[in-house]
Amino acid sequence: MHDVLFTPVARVGAIPAGEGRTFEVAGRLVAVFFDGTSYSAIDDLCPHMGASLGTGPLRDGVVVCPWHAWCFRLSDGTWCDNPKLRVDVFETRVVGETIEVRVPPAQPVELPSDPAPA
Repeated sequence: MHDVLFTPVARVGAIPAGEGRTFEVAGRLVAVFFDGTSYSAIDDLCPHMGASLGTGPLRDGVVVCPWHAWCFRLSDGTWCDNPKLRVDVFETRVVGETIEVRVPPAQPVELPSDPAPA
């Protein structure tokens, strides 16, 4: 298994406090948020209908999906209404003036093959 490297996504100051932005990292859409003190990153796509979580409001460590108000905790990605459902959370760091995120590459999706014609 190879080490997943950090990827630079933005400069410090590019994401206003209380907001998020969406970036493509390792073939995935990742929402990066700034709470005024630290940065957090989660999967950008809401599992309900695929809305961009990066455009949702951030309140007390929880992002609210802009389409149907599903709420996800940035700390662990859990859906506030049912912790059995969660989105991926990614490690973030600041190096100098650069925000970096560590995201494993997207796994290829295998679709079921069509049965052979009879």
